[in-house]
Amino acid sequence: MNSDKNTSIDKLFESFNTKSLSLKNKTVMAPMTRAFSPNYIPNKEVAAYYRRRAEGDVGLIITEGTFISHKAANGYENVPAIYGEAALAGWKHVVDEVHAAGGKIAPQLWHVGSVRKPGVGPDKEAPAYSPSGLYKPGAKNGVAMSQDDINEVVASFAQAALDAKNIGFDAIEVHGAHGYLVDQFFWEGTNQRDDQYGGSLENRTRFGVEIVKAIRAAVGDDFTIIFRFSQWKQQDYSAKLCQTPAELATFLGLLSDAGVDIFHASTRRFWVPEFEGSDLNLAGWTKKLTNKPVITVGNVGLDADFIGEGNADLSGTSNPTGIDELLVRLNNNEFDLVAVGRALLVDPQWVNKIKHKAIADIKPFNKKSLTSLS
Repeated sequence: MNSDKNTSIDKLFESFNTKSLSLKNKTVMAPMTRAFSPNYIPNKEVAAYYRRRAEGDVGLIITEGTFISHKAANGYENVPAIYGEAALAGWKHVVDEVHAAGGKIAPQLWHVGSVRKPGVGPDKEAPAYSPSGLYKPGAKNGVAMSQDDINEVVASFAQAALDAKNIGFDAIEVHGAHGYLVDQFFWEGTNQRDDQYGGSLENRTRFGVEIVKAIRAAVGDDFTIIFRFSQWKQQDYSAKLCQTPAELATFLGLLSDAGVDIFHASTRRFWVPEFEGSDLNLAGWTKKLTNKPVITVGNVGLDADFIGEGNADLSGTSNPTGIDELLVRLNNNEFDLVAVGRALLVDPQWVNKIKHKAIADIKPFNKKSLTSLS
């Protein structure tokens, strides 16, 4: 890397403030599904897991996906719910533990859509729900949603956000990425509707817009709404919602106007340019087009993808690396916050070790990292 590029770490450890969020630094724990919540209730071990990251000086913790109250929202066993007295009490304990350690925390609100398989979740008889009954182009799974179904899901997101605010969360994040329900409406490959929710990009964005507006109405103007989106889908890594900056501007503008405060631009590798002719990544383009705070994410601090070349079966090890390229982009104001996934999952002290340039002390990531609540 050229010596004239700014790799100062100071900006990463500046405070960040917007609405209900007041963060000690610009690091974020990315949401990562762990499946350690028996009966869909986050327990004391889950609370301790998140507290350790707060004790490690993470600025903001975004929880694993937590499913809303719609009967088909869940797609996996032992993931946490965010409705019902027991689950909300469990989350209240998580929040209290994180706050006691000086951290801030937001739940990721989740509906899996047609990723769901039969026999999963509290309502094991519920089918998968999606805009057109498609899991991916040409592959059916479940049922196409009626207007009543859509209204019910929108209301469930709003109620989950209000419950999260009431038990003390500092913000919420809507999971609108990776080929789950909200993203299935965005993606033309899974949205083949011919009503107001299908066809044009504006129509396909409508469902997400309605969710954000309903959440804003429920939580008020001062509570922070984060929205996670992605071009890629778990069903197709090469998929793109928006082929051009102009299309991205349309998509983001609708969500921004609906009430999104922070965009979480999910990429698999943060250093990859999003469009030809510019070095900006997806987060950089998002900030340029919306002028709102943006979180970048994608293989921060590790030398190999979670799923990718040479590591597709998770049998390989990802080793810790420096973050000079990330710091160059941060110091160029390409984005505002930095989400860290696997590196923080395996090492709760990652933030402090990066701060003190102790990369050699950071733990590597491998398949065994997924088998315990470290």
